[in-house]
Amino acid sequence: MTQKAQQKMERSEKRLKERLRVCVATCNRADYSKLAPIMFGIKSHPEIFDLEVVVLGSHLIDDYGNTFRMIEQDEFDIGSKLHTIVRGEDEAAMVESVGLALVKLPDVLQRLAPDILLVHGDRFDALALATAAALMNIRILHLEGGEVSGTIDDSIRHAISKLAHYHAVCTRSAERHLISMCEDHSHILLAGCPSYDKLLSAHQRDDYTDIIKSWLGDDVKEQDYIVALQHPVTTDIKNSIKIYELMLDALISFNKRTLVLFPNIDAGSKEMVRVMRRKGIEQHPNFRAVKHVPFDQFIQLVAHAGCMIGNSSCGVREAGAFGTPVINLGTRQTGRETGENVLHVRDADTHNKIYHALELQFGKRYPCSKIYGDGNAVQRILKFMQSIDLSEPLQKKFCFPPVKECISQDIDHILETQSALAVDLGGTNLRVAIVSMKGKVVKKYVQLNPKTFEERIELILTMCKQAMADAVHLNCRILGVGVSTGGRVNPQDGIVLHSTKLINEWSSVDIRTPLSSALHLPVWVDNDGNCAALAERKFGHGKGMENFVTIITGTGIGGGIIQHNELIHGSTFCAAELGHIVVSLEGPECMCGSHGCIEAYSSGLALQREAKRLHDEDLLLVEGMTVNNKEQVNAIHLINAAHLGNSKAESVLHTAGTALGLGIVNILHMINPSLVILSGVLAAHYENPVRQVISQRALLSAQGTKVMVSELEDPALLGAASMVLDYTTRRTY
Repeated sequence: MTQKAQQKMERSEKRLKERLRVCVATCNRADYSKLAPIMFGIKSHPEIFDLEVVVLGSHLIDDYGNTFRMIEQDEFDIGSKLHTIVRGEDEAAMVESVGLALVKLPDVLQRLAPDILLVHGDRFDALALATAAALMNIRILHLEGGEVSGTIDDSIRHAISKLAHYHAVCTRSAERHLISMCEDHSHILLAGCPSYDKLLSAHQRDDYTDIIKSWLGDDVKEQDYIVALQHPVTTDIKNSIKIYELMLDALISFNKRTLVLFPNIDAGSKEMVRVMRRKGIEQHPNFRAVKHVPFDQFIQLVAHAGCMIGNSSCGVREAGAFGTPVINLGTRQTGRETGENVLHVRDADTHNKIYHALELQFGKRYPCSKIYGDGNAVQRILKFMQSIDLSEPLQKKFCFPPVKECISQDIDHILETQSALAVDLGGTNLRVAIVSMKGKVVKKYVQLNPKTFEERIELILTMCKQAMADAVHLNCRILGVGVSTGGRVNPQDGIVLHSTKLINEWSSVDIRTPLSSALHLPVWVDNDGNCAALAERKFGHGKGMENFVTIITGTGIGGGIIQHNELIHGSTFCAAELGHIVVSLEGPECMCGSHGCIEAYSSGLALQREAKRLHDEDLLLVEGMTVNNKEQVNAIHLINAAHLGNSKAESVLHTAGTALGLGIVNILHMINPSLVILSGVLAAHYENPVRQVISQRALLSAQGTKVMVSELEDPALLGAASMVLDYTTRRTY
């Protein structure tokens, strides 16, 4: 062991004997919902941490609910209460509030002398905290830095990040933003949002109906009410007040019971409250206007709402954990990563536009999203704080460009491997795998595929839950589930429309909903041929290719088409059914009911059929070949016979290769790809015949098309994973 390593170990042992003094400063109801799970985690380890709580900002104002009381109800000892808000709710009042906080904070921080100060988010109060701590040489851990939301909050958030020594971020994009801002990558933790730890475990409370009734009335039912939360945009106060007025008008017209929360204390909030009172919202029978809802109850209200509307970050973050439909108004959250449950109304300039958005969203349900967390943020943050070396110099180090890719991968407590759960529903086996961002199959699970729908769904869930449990120990973060299956699939809704004959009782089946509901993960579903093309695009020969075709040669013949970097599905989701291109008017019958399809000549089942025919006529076996009486004759026997010089077997393979080649020539003439990738167990046997047919039958301009054999071992699983790993959910209305 080197001297440096020995010294580091000695420091770590010394740290274990000393408690880490952590000061958590909370300014308002919103940041407390993120800080509280960490505070509970710190409190549960008194042998490691010494917790001090400082309360300031709107927590201590009656008009905003005196929310410091909920901290006391959670049984935290508040060490200091600082009245730092200068009333006025305009730009000047915000500046004066920062100044007042800077006057009061030094005495408190000097008395507490914390090792680490936890600061959250992007509020002006938090900027005062970070400024004071940085000037007093106190280490700062900033939560949720690196995010983008499109308002003055961005500037404040990034300013706090530059003052902070350590960072705990929610998403990979936020981490990359901090790295591009020259923050030291070894001081960045990709943790997820702490509030998700509580969301994912507590939103299914049995008493949620009582909570709904207590806030909205006894006659209100689940998913038949709206939660509205709109804050002012300090860089465009006039327009944000106009949007707020239009939102209230639309909600009045929509005529559904609505819980309206008062806006935050930013400049413009006083005018918004005046608008609300001028419209009589507090007396309207359809509305309940409140200053504050305890977070654990607010979770239930959002989780079971028919819709959430406004511009709160809760709509684009927490609501996604429940699949609650959200309408995001204006520009306050521009740039935030959002789930597919969020409908953006950027130009909310008319009552009708907002009303139409309500019609589109109200009552829908979306797949649960884990963009901002997986329920394990607190344990990561606690572990991260324990790893901080207090003997290191306090002066920040900035890492200037060039920035390396995936810098944090070598630090196991900072960043897990972003991964997907891939499911391959085959005719014989059901396979589930954990697949990393780089296409590595980290772990695979295989079971025989049950016959009924209920048994299959139950087995898929069992295997996925096992994989998710294993992923924690394998240092993998699961982002979602991708399902590859045979047949015709509607990927937009996650429904298998018509399955292959190999998978019985699997038609018009919604796969997405039961999986997403049970696993609390977004789910994507597509045809196995399309998945093979996606796998090639991300991990195989198709990487960087704008136009190519993948042909699967296995039990059947399938494929996928990538055109202009996009997968082609077709108007009724039957594009790229390449096995059913007809190459002969008088050919053998295909499983689809037609005659002369490529699949009827070149599939594994077709070769097996011909092998059995030759065997029955005693024309298959040649010297050096034997077939056990109990052994079923298959395509491999036919291929072996051809290699040993059986002319009949050679003729069958020649016909099969020619049929496949002719089908591919038709594809070349229709869509003119630059590359054809042959995938599947028979691909290598067909490579040369296909090239030969192309050289003989294709137009001169298409004869130069490359034909390659896939090098991917599990294209179906990799393609299913790529749907998860490449998906972007932002939508704009």
